[in-house]
Amino acid sequence: MISRSVVAAFVTLLAVPLVAVAGSSAAAPGPCGSVSARPWCDRDLSPDKRARLLLKAMTLDEKIGMMAGDDALGPLQTQTNPDAHEGTVQGIARLGVPTVLMAGGGPAGIRQGEGTALPAPISLGATFSRTDAARWGRLVGDEGRRRGNDVILGPALDIMRLPNAGRAYEAYGEDPYLTGELGVPWIKAAQKRGVMAMVKHYPANNQETDRYLMNAVVGTRAMREIYLPPFEKAIRQGDAAAVMCGYNKVNGTPSCANHTFLGKVLRGSWGFDGFVASDWLVGAKNTVASVRGGMDVEMPVGLVYSRDRLNDALRDKRITVKQIDARVRNYLRTLFAHGVFDRRRYADQPQTINVAANNNTARSLAENGITLLKNNGVLPLRGNTSLAVIGSAANEYVSGIGSSQVTPRNPITVLAGLRARAGGAVTYADGSDLGQAAAAARGAQVAVVVVADQREEAADLKCLKLTCGAPDRGDQDALVRAVTAANPNTVVLLQTGGPVLTPWRSQAAAVVEAWYPGERGGTAVARVLYGDAEPGGRLPVTFPVKDVKAAKGGTVRYAEGIQVGYRRYNARKAPVAYPFGHGLTYTTFKYGGIKVKGDKVQVTVTNTGSRVGTAVPQLYLTFPKGAGEPPRQLKGFAKIKLKPGQTRRVTFTLDKRAFSVWKGGWKSPRGCYTVEVGASSRALPLSARLCR
Repeated sequence: MISRSVVAAFVTLLAVPLVAVAGSSAAAPGPCGSVSARPWCDRDLSPDKRARLLLKAMTLDEKIGMMAGDDALGPLQTQTNPDAHEGTVQGIARLGVPTVLMAGGGPAGIRQGEGTALPAPISLGATFSRTDAARWGRLVGDEGRRRGNDVILGPALDIMRLPNAGRAYEAYGEDPYLTGELGVPWIKAAQKRGVMAMVKHYPANNQETDRYLMNAVVGTRAMREIYLPPFEKAIRQGDAAAVMCGYNKVNGTPSCANHTFLGKVLRGSWGFDGFVASDWLVGAKNTVASVRGGMDVEMPVGLVYSRDRLNDALRDKRITVKQIDARVRNYLRTLFAHGVFDRRRYADQPQTINVAANNNTARSLAENGITLLKNNGVLPLRGNTSLAVIGSAANEYVSGIGSSQVTPRNPITVLAGLRARAGGAVTYADGSDLGQAAAAARGAQVAVVVVADQREEAADLKCLKLTCGAPDRGDQDALVRAVTAANPNTVVLLQTGGPVLTPWRSQAAAVVEAWYPGERGGTAVARVLYGDAEPGGRLPVTFPVKDVKAAKGGTVRYAEGIQVGYRRYNARKAPVAYPFGHGLTYTTFKYGGIKVKGDKVQVTVTNTGSRVGTAVPQLYLTFPKGAGEPPRQLKGFAKIKLKPGQTRRVTFTLDKRAFSVWKGGWKSPRGCYTVEVGASSRALPLSARLCR
């Protein structure tokens, strides 16, 4: 999404007719109307037939009007104005075409004034849970509908190519299989609530540096194996209604004018029959190329799809009416397919939202994403333990900044959550004075030092040190070292939007990654630290031991190819601080009994500890030699709760794609594959051969 300053500049610069306040205009009457007067209102007809009938009744000017949004002010207001919408496409009253309203913030909640601020979506990646993805999508879909919206701008299915990516917190991590498996239930659950999901940012949008102009040069194999699979699943399995194309160029062509990916791949190979919308304001770069390339709707207003530019292009015969019809038909067909013509306008009724239930869901989702990276036995805390809570981040609501930033109703900070739960004394130091912080730590049985980064839209981090991620908080690494030196029972709690360096990890008694835990994050953290809930997360990203280079703009060559994230570390056998898939619990598990029969792999998982706990068995596949693939690629996962001593048999089914590589098409190399199962990408005690 576009930044507020850029939107304001364009609104000032361009004489675009605007709706004064988003959502204030009267919607087109509905439902559709009389079949005799409007034959496209016949529900027995297919969405395609209905769209064709409606197109015949539309004037050229009406068609052109359908190709762009109509409200540039709404996106500026949604964080604080409950009446604003992220996008508005006005309907046509005389034909019964409804006005469509869009909600931003979708990956992390509904951005329309105050709403349920869910954890950062990277926390959902950490849940490794399809069930939690469905719960997430259901909440967002329901709340979006109750706020009068038809379209939700989410989920984000971008792969974290760079550990320091500014928007890494908006998506599900560095693995395409995990991202796709979580995206599908999210989309299905949201759309079952009667809204349309718009997946973003297609096809390869992986950095914020020079984001409006940069050119991502991506090899075909990397594109097919790493960056496209989550979107493919969203379309083929999730039936996503809409796709948002990104700001950047891909292989020299703007994403929103890229016929290779919008036409040949999206519609040709995958059979997508929804509509494609631009990212907000400067997503579209060229009128003719966008019409020909396959972008249906420009948002939030028509700049390259302005009436003047489209009419000029038609007059000069650079585009045709047939091409205009194709763009509009995609949009109308989607509205017919999702019942928008055949229902009353959703009322904006925030009072009908079950706030208490949504808060509980937000808290539970946060708990299920909190990831225990290290624990020498200090956790879970005892009820009467005296605590020193240290760090400015403990007493603030921490979230990512940008279009996915949702204004919380009543956020609970980590400090507030711990004070509410603790049975012993709780002292607090903001960490601005290292001496005072150390003194506070020495005066308590356990110290909890809370540190955070600050990830945001429109800017990537310069490095992975905490000083790069949140320079206003001072030297947080020095703070951690001072506290751990003063108290050996120190828990380091991270609130970050992605991986960070942890140079002090050997001195800490425990390290916990809470991500940006949402408006009920303080309660979730307290419940996990005290053992009322278990740390349910596993890392959807790798925590490196070395820093990374700052992103560059211009032409960016994805020279690493398919060696992205943990694939790269595994291929090079490079050390890491915490590997992909890693996460501890308050119990222990034993893996055994691996059996391979056909394309099915079975293992047993036993809870060998004294507490109920959740295991996340993960299956990794290594291809035969000569396939040119990095080793140990995630191809299956499950999440199971086990009582002490309980054993459960887990079955993974590997489909044809699991064994495939892209070489001019999907092909399965002949030979023997190595199947490994365990608790993370580097803790795989079970191994078997599977020959094909």
